[in-house]
Amino acid sequence: MMRIDSYEQFGGVTATSDWVTIDQSMIDQFARVTGDEQWIHVDPARARAESPIGATIAHGFLTLSLLSRLAFNAIDVQLGQSAIINYGLNKVRFPAPTRVDARIRGVFALKERNGDQLVWSVTVEAEGIAKPVCVAEWVWLIQSRR
Repeated sequence: MMRIDSYEQFGGVTATSDWVTIDQSMIDQFARVTGDEQWIHVDPARARAESPIGATIAHGFLTLSLLSRLAFNAIDVQLGQSAIINYGLNKVRFPAPTRVDARIRGVFALKERNGDQLVWSVTVEAEGIAKPVCVAEWVWLIQSRR
C-alpha cells in the first residue's frame, strides 16, 4: 500500500493492488443487480460448449466497478481531505475478457494533477494474460475539509 500525505509525493506515483479473484458467484450477483444476464456471463455449461473462450466471463462493467476496491487497496491518500470523489472516466476499454476465476489487480499511475483533480492511468491485469482486461483514465476529486 502506498501512502500519500503531500501533493509533492505525486510525481511519478505508481501503485499496484493486491489480487482479487472474480468467481462465478460475483459474476452472478452483478448480473442480477444490473439485469445483464447474458449466457456468456451466467451459464457455465453453455459457455463451455459455445463460447470461444470456453468459460463464462465477467461483465466489463463488473471489472470496471472494481476500480475503487483495487485503488483503495493500493493507494492510501491522506491529504486532510474530507472525501475522495469519483469524478468520472475520460477513457475506458476492455482489451481482453476477464474469465471466471481470474485473479485481477490494478496498476495505478498518476497521469496529471490539476488543482484538486487527480487523473490516474489505470491498467487492470489478469494473472497469466498478456493483454490487460481493462484500461481506463480515471478522475478523482479531492474534497477539502471546510
